[in-house]
Amino acid sequence: MTTGNQEDREPRATDVDEIVIPALLRAARNSYGNAIRAGLAAAGFDDVPRNGPYVLGGMANRGGSAAGLVRELGVSKQAASQLIDTLVLRGYLVRDVDPQDRRRQTLEVTERGKAAAVTIRTAIEAVDAELAELISAQELAGLRAGLMALISIKERMEDHARSGHSHDPG
Repeated sequence: MTTGNQEDREPRATDVDEIVIPALLRAARNSYGNAIRAGLAAAGFDDVPRNGPYVLGGMANRGGSAAGLVRELGVSKQAASQLIDTLVLRGYLVRDVDPQDRRRQTLEVTERGKAAAVTIRTAIEAVDAELAELISAQELAGLRAGLMALISIKERMEDHARSGHSHDPG
């Protein structure tokens, strides 16, 4: 039985071709976000704040700095400070005075933060595995190349804006 609801059916290729890429990106992003949130909740880490998985996963899995990761999020300094404070208060990060420069502080991932990061990584890998079952290796490579091109466009636009020029697409 068909309800007539568009969400109840698989999109046809022509339907997908008509969807603007920003809408596809936004909807696709939720695949990872939902998997990460579900994994964290199931593992007892349901208090990780929004954007927390990006910071914890980046610091523990890739060795990124908190400052660099927060900068990548593109949030205000106040929001970044609140995120770090929350991660410290909830035991995912520890903040110490930098022994080399007492005016600076260092952040390190705690054992609790490392355990949450493993859960985050596992959720990402599960979505990646499912994606690899749904599309070919060539399509996956094309997806990665397209996303890298979009990142390049974004960086170019940001560099242009910082130099005082506006982006004029035409």
